[in-house]
Amino acid sequence: MKEAYYRPGFNGSSHCCCCSFLNCCFCCIFNFIFQIVCALLLIVGIVVFILWLILRPNPVKFYVTDASLTQFDISPTNNVLYNLALSMKVRNPNKCIEIYYDQIEAEASYAGQVFAATDVTGFYQGDKETDFLNMVFNGQNLMVLEKDDLSKFDFETEMESFSIDIKLDLKVRLKSLLFKTLKLSPKIECDLKVPLDSKGKGSGYFETKRCHFDWVH
Repeated sequence: MKEAYYRPGFNGSSHCCCCSFLNCCFCCIFNFIFQIVCALLLIVGIVVFILWLILRPNPVKFYVTDASLTQFDISPTNNVLYNLALSMKVRNPNKCIEIYYDQIEAEASYAGQVFAATDVTGFYQGDKETDFLNMVFNGQNLMVLEKDDLSKFDFETEMESFSIDIKLDLKVRLKSLLFKTLKLSPKIECDLKVPLDSKGKGSGYFETKRCHFDWVH
């Protein structure tokens, strides 16, 4: 009986060693890249945090300085006819922070129902600057009020003064020195009491109202 013959060193182990070596190299390269990315993200986070601590951005101040409501009626078919014009003052109280208002969408609502919307032209605002906005809501829209809200509407019609809420949805970017943020989406809410000025006979004076500003959305 012949003995089995084995060639020394030929048992497939060299192929396995080669695969293990390639896998090891791949893992090392992947870990190296991952560590670099984590380090860069950490550095960027630290820089942003330091800038935030140094600059401490304050909320932009929005004021409705004037409101003219010449029509606000509800037809028997539940269509509200409206003509509302607003003037706003926008104050950037921050030093060394510039603001790019890329998009401004304004909504007007009554009793929680949006009855009008309009777009406002975007603008650039430097640090410590004050700018002014004008917006007009004019037209008609369907607005079905519940019984309690309809009673409120009848009462405010008699008083010739209406509770109208204005909301602004913004897309802004902040710039300081050489740094510029990604787009942020703050919201501004203004709870107004607007007197009716029908046929040139105003029922009262509008008092300037500061709006609520919220960075986080």
